[in-house]
Amino acid sequence: MPDTPVSRPDDAAPPSVCRWAVLIEYDGRGFVGWQRQPSETLLSIQGLLEGAANRLTAGRTVPSITAGRTDAGVHASGQVAHLDFPADVTLSSATVRDGLNFYMKPHPVVVLMARPVLPQWNARFSARMRSYRYRILNRAARPALDEGRVWHVKSPLDVEAMQQAARVLVGRHDFTSFRATACQARSPVRTLDHLEVRREGEAVIIETHARSFLHHQVRNMAGTLKLVGEGRWDVERVEQALVARDRRAAGPTAPPDGLCLTGVGYEDNPFIR
Repeated sequence: MPDTPVSRPDDAAPPSVCRWAVLIEYDGRGFVGWQRQPSETLLSIQGLLEGAANRLTAGRTVPSITAGRTDAGVHASGQVAHLDFPADVTLSSATVRDGLNFYMKPHPVVVLMARPVLPQWNARFSARMRSYRYRILNRAARPALDEGRVWHVKSPLDVEAMQQAARVLVGRHDFTSFRATACQARSPVRTLDHLEVRREGEAVIIETHARSFLHHQVRNMAGTLKLVGEGRWDVERVEQALVARDRRAAGPTAPPDGLCLTGVGYEDNPFIR
């Protein structure tokens, strides 16, 4: 079975709206995550984006769908969403981008590009790949410039051991041990296409690509690989955790600070023309 649902007829935009794709970057600090919350006092990125879109249409509702609902504190440099504007509103790419950015100030959320798309194009269901990067600052001194953007780990990490353990997780597996206990995905089976660990100076970078991920999967993999890097776990224990299909068998959930959604891949990418 596929890792994500395929597009359905009812996902298409009705004739009364014009669908726009937007490429977004944001600092996830101060937000409850992507998803809009019932309480207006809880600031979400979706709520902020839709509120700005509503102002572009003089208060008419503009709903959105995103490629990935990031958690509180998680960042994005390549998030994608689509917005359904009323079809009778005249818009250009520059108007959508600049208008949304104006109304989202001073919050750290920016639309990088905006493009009109076909009614059947869907930010979530048309996505073929999602990419994440997790950054660990591996030094004794705490971060100053990167505060809130990295996981600070003081003890030296063995990157080669972490990479060896990462290879265990690549491929199609039941990732029950690496998903949140509250994850609502119907199946824990996912295909992990890429998982790389490398050092860049004082930073340890974990990069991963897959068609879709389970809730907290990347952060749980990062927390497990960190134990390997510290020498507290060996590769065999990571293998055992994967086979156990039990969340208690894997490592801790890494903090959201170091996680960034870096890109979403599409067969028909509206941002590449």
